[in-house]
Amino acid sequence: MLPSRFFLDNMVDNFFADNDNKMKCDIYEKEGIYHVEMDLPGFSKDDIKIEVNNGNLTISAEKDTEKEDKNEDKKYIRRERTYGKYSRSFYLGDVNEEEINAAFNNGTLTISIPKLEEKQTKKYIDIN
Repeated sequence: MLPSRFFLDNMVDNFFADNDNKMKCDIYEKEGIYHVEMDLPGFSKDDIKIEVNNGNLTISAEKDTEKEDKNEDKKYIRRERTYGKYSRSFYLGDVNEEEINAAFNNGTLTISIPKLEEKQTKKYIDIN
């Protein structure tokens, strides 16, 4: 009979884990506005950067170990909290960049992004 957990299980799990697991999100559209809700536990508002460029939304969050380790007398027995830079990008199309609103509360980032009204560019051509 084999044990339920092998010695290398954690190493294999960590090798295949993607960096996006720290930034789970939901994106939905309601009444012409895209809504993004992203979980960023352990981050502060100052750790998060939001950028919109040509319809691409990029959200990045960075946690630096040097800022967190002010007490050098610490001798860690186990350290599981991760530090580093995480980023997610989404293409949303034509959006009103001037009307974007964002808030960060209790580890959840919420962003409201109004879509631009679609212009009718369809033209029918008569065949001679």
